[in-house]
Amino acid sequence: MTTHHQNGHFGGRELTLAAVDLGASSGRVMTARVGPGRLELHEVNRFANRPVRVAGTLHWDVLALYAGVLDGLRAAGRDVGPLDGVGIDSWAVDVGLLDADGALLGNPVHYRDARHATAVPGVHELVSPAELYRVNGLQHLPFNTVFQLAAMRQLAGFGLARHALLIPDLLAYWLTGAVGAELTNASTTGLLDATTRQWSTDLIDRLRLPHELFPPLRQPGDRLGELTGDVLAETGLTGPVPVTAVGSHDTASAVVGVPAESERFAYVSCGTWSLVGVELPDPVLTEASREAGFTNELGVDGTVRYLRNVMGLWLLQESLRTWQLAGLPADLTELLHAAAREPAFGAVVDCDDDRFLPPGDMPARIAEVCRETGQTPPQSQAATVRCILDSLALAYRRTVRQAAELSGRSVDVVHLVGGGARNTLLCQLTADACGLPVLAGPVEAAALGNVLVQARAGGALSGGLAELRTLLRATQQVARHDPTPCQEAAWQAAEDRVRRTR
Repeated sequence: MTTHHQNGHFGGRELTLAAVDLGASSGRVMTARVGPGRLELHEVNRFANRPVRVAGTLHWDVLALYAGVLDGLRAAGRDVGPLDGVGIDSWAVDVGLLDADGALLGNPVHYRDARHATAVPGVHELVSPAELYRVNGLQHLPFNTVFQLAAMRQLAGFGLARHALLIPDLLAYWLTGAVGAELTNASTTGLLDATTRQWSTDLIDRLRLPHELFPPLRQPGDRLGELTGDVLAETGLTGPVPVTAVGSHDTASAVVGVPAESERFAYVSCGTWSLVGVELPDPVLTEASREAGFTNELGVDGTVRYLRNVMGLWLLQESLRTWQLAGLPADLTELLHAAAREPAFGAVVDCDDDRFLPPGDMPARIAEVCRETGQTPPQSQAATVRCILDSLALAYRRTVRQAAELSGRSVDVVHLVGGGARNTLLCQLTADACGLPVLAGPVEAAALGNVLVQARAGGALSGGLAELRTLLRATQQVARHDPTPCQEAAWQAAEDRVRRTR
């Protein structure tokens, strides 16, 4: 493993920017100084993102998230002084409904809530899965926004809704008073046409949804508005402070934050979810692509993020939580060291088994799947961790190879960004599984992509994604993991085991 960065020089002026980056388990506000040859990022506030179950429904505590954002902006002003801009990115698909007065009609429902899946059959009666895919290009996931809205339509309060805002758009509305839908996140709803890049009025009509729910689309780099007087007073910031649309789907920002040198790369944006794919100029809307479960989400600068959602580090996070609740040792660093000493492929599972989606006792579920597939379940915590990491690496291998085959895009290197880049065992296993070098980092790819789009919109940077990524390579450290020779047969045998159980 080697670590490196390059030096470079870039034109423009320096800006001080704030990136609000919300993940499924925590949120943070980062500040950045961006300018000629400079890209420095610092965390000023991190806060928990704790879902709350009320009367059987799992909700996001979006008001607590907004309070964390305000605390972060206040800390940013205190630590770095006046801000030249703010951008927001978060996870996808979940929405808050606003009434005619702009009031929130209840906390957004969590994508892991079981309610959404109940609407899937009804949606498919109106529009078949194949028809949906030809328009929206999305991998079928039972929590996609289209199913969420169909489920909400049965509720008494749905008729009061005037706007459906995805999480970053909702927070931007509270900060600025401006209503809009940023394109990269809108493309995850299932109601955007992947080819025209506009709301699909045909799908909206056929699914009997009100057109007014879907606000005007915004492009990454568009100015959404400025922090309101109330927000300035609450945070102590000096206005005007513009709020800019970035790639508000955190994966869209993370892919901007991939320090790739050419187009021949695959990416793994690795956090609670792993988003694995390639960057393309156009969507792939073939039946083979649909059957393989690939999605076409829109990216910055007219790109398409052609990818699959893989269950990701959620399996590890839930295992750690289960062990902590049971009073068992759950130090991740120690468990990873122990897992590295475990035999490879003691047990492997399909990470995307639906049983792994809800919160719960993940080690018990993994053991259950192993027994069902004729494998000996992991006999220790370390063996469970090794099973998860081997299985994730297999999923990455499978997905990278399918993405290349279905899109016709050759892949020479895998960039692994996000929190998983810290997991050196997972990075090495991914290199071995894919038979390709893995460049791990930056960890904060989403926040970096966020501030890069802001900086370009503000005049500190110029050029396209290639120029933004040149600055990343000049300023950010990346760890290289080369594949261990002669591993292909072993990984293929493990893949065959998983394939027989899918």
